[in-house]
Amino acid sequence: MDLLRSERPDGIELPVLFSYGFRPFFLLAGLSALYILALWLNVLTSGTWPVDAVPAMSWHAHEMLFGFVGAAVAGFLLTAVPNWTGMPRLQGWPLVGLTALWLAGRIAVSPVIGAPSPVLALVDLAFFPALGTALALPLIRAGKWRNIVFLLLLALMFTANLLFHLEWLGGTEDTARQGIALAAGIVLLMVSVIGGRIVPNFTVNALRRTRPDIAISARPWLDRTALIATAAMIPLDLIIPGSAAAGGVALIAAVAHGVRLSGWHGAKTFDTPILWILHVGYGWIVVALGLKAIAVLTGAGFASAWLHALTIGGFSTMILGVMSRATLGHTGRPLVLSGWTVAAYVTLTVAAAIRTVAPALPGNFYLPAVDTAGLLWVVAFALFVMVYAPMLLRPRIDGAEG
Repeated sequence: MDLLRSERPDGIELPVLFSYGFRPFFLLAGLSALYILALWLNVLTSGTWPVDAVPAMSWHAHEMLFGFVGAAVAGFLLTAVPNWTGMPRLQGWPLVGLTALWLAGRIAVSPVIGAPSPVLALVDLAFFPALGTALALPLIRAGKWRNIVFLLLLALMFTANLLFHLEWLGGTEDTARQGIALAAGIVLLMVSVIGGRIVPNFTVNALRRTRPDIAISARPWLDRTALIATAAMIPLDLIIPGSAAAGGVALIAAVAHGVRLSGWHGAKTFDTPILWILHVGYGWIVVALGLKAIAVLTGAGFASAWLHALTIGGFSTMILGVMSRATLGHTGRPLVLSGWTVAAYVTLTVAAAIRTVAPALPGNFYLPAVDTAGLLWVVAFALFVMVYAPMLLRPRIDGAEG
């Protein structure tokens, strides 16, 4: 019974999993990371894929962005918005419904189902509008206009998903590529905004325990430059991808993010994994955008894996760091990591590095490097699920709600 909580006076009980948004969606993010990469590695090694399914590469990109990242974004926002607004959190049957909608989307685009019909497309497309609706009311009621931007970003994620489905349904050509560009750009903007808030705040709060005089100077002009350049990449990548303008703006964004990161005392966090993982994740953004600028402006082949540096290094590392930290804090545990969690951090970092350098390796080493990176990704998220699933499935250890 410790996995259940009383949901209503009539005695109906739901699992504690549905008491707070981070619980089901962080668990699903971890599990989907395993499923997506395991299936993708099977495709790479066997070359088999259902004939009637959507193209394997397109499915892989879609599920990484809308399955894995989508679940992590939902878990974060459903947990952050109640803190921002002071409004009640989404829980119980409404959270069950939103979780079921995410799962239905994964089933709808599963290769087992085959090419999606319009009905299945609508099922998958429904998640981001539903998530936005769940978040809109508390944000508007509390007057948190600064955070309303996240509703716009969710609407753009819906648009990116629509671009995939339009191509899969045969209505357009090459819009799945545009969907990848749009979704990756939106997630990058989310990470840039959220990372710019939490990384310096978490860092200075932790370091002040032993160094009371430490501070991180506010540089609003630099924050604006980084975010404007990051946002400007989105239309450029949709309209004139591969252009000098796109490469130039990527370079500006890389420099701005790098200077931004340099002021956050990352070198002082090496003995605190729960902090350095966030700095490493943000650092991968700098690396990825730098590689993108090189690839676009010079055509250098070694930089061609910039998108994997961004998604595996930047997105996935930040997601792993935030999910592990938030799970500890919101289940009443001290922010102290187990050795298994640190191992997951290191494993994912190595996976990102190997996948990023793979194009620069001799031809016969490329595919083994890709396979190795994929296997390390699976190990990293298997460790996350092993350590954190019991926390997500059980009540808070301090007896509080949530």
